[in-house]
Amino acid sequence: MKLLHFTDIHLTTPGETIGGRDPNVNFDKALAHALKDHSDAELLVITGDLSDWGDRDDYVRLRARLDQLELPVALCIGNHDDRDTFLSVFPEYEGADGFVQNARDTSAGRCLLLDTWGPETHAGHFCERRLRWLDCQLAEHDGPFLIFMHHNPIPTHIGPVDEIKLLDDVPFRKLIGRHASKIRHIFFGHCHLPLAGSTAGVPTTSLRGTNHAGFSVFSEPKMLCASDLPEAYGVAFIKPDHITIHMVEYGYNGAVRAEGSPDYANWNRASMQR
Repeated sequence: MKLLHFTDIHLTTPGETIGGRDPNVNFDKALAHALKDHSDAELLVITGDLSDWGDRDDYVRLRARLDQLELPVALCIGNHDDRDTFLSVFPEYEGADGFVQNARDTSAGRCLLLDTWGPETHAGHFCERRLRWLDCQLAEHDGPFLIFMHHNPIPTHIGPVDEIKLLDDVPFRKLIGRHASKIRHIFFGHCHLPLAGSTAGVPTTSLRGTNHAGFSVFSEPKMLCASDLPEAYGVAFIKPDHITIHMVEYGYNGAVRAEGSPDYANWNRASMQR
């Protein structure tokens, strides 16, 4: 199975920019690039911050754009979204207790889409009701599972980033640990950084978003840091005995040199010399 992972698309009023970049234009570019190279993908998952301000018009435009795709799409909400406004445009995403939590079956297993949104905060939340839902989902099915969420379930060890991480991360990891043998991978967004690690033993990754990029500055204690690194999306190749994930920097505008081109000499593969 091939799966596309977009995150932090931050759609906003047409013509407005974030960090000098147009999130609407960049989302369209990401879709065009991904569908050109990966038209055989089974599913596109977008893990939150669908809108930059939670405006209804952003969700209406997103719905119209996604309805044009032949590729199935699954959505999570993030801290920049507004749950009620999102559900007014995407009512089919309302799950138990009014949360945006759903399951989607694929050829590689069951995808669980989590809701880590909390009102009037950029930090993530996963309350007892959401924990119970996830526990039931993991207990009632044999798996395997792929989990998608917005907020980071593990600390980045970058102070300002971790101030707005999933605040209920410890009980979340305990629950994941109880079902870890069924869960193949956890995908998240929010940090605008390429990250890899594990959550209670489950491999866990994130990536740069389709618009503005973060940067890991460990010495900055208070402020989030941005950069001019290229916009990106993810593509995952999921097989029974392995998962391979690429962060595709589709926003890169420089040269890509193939071996054997005039400025990239042929290798002597035996001696490893050029």
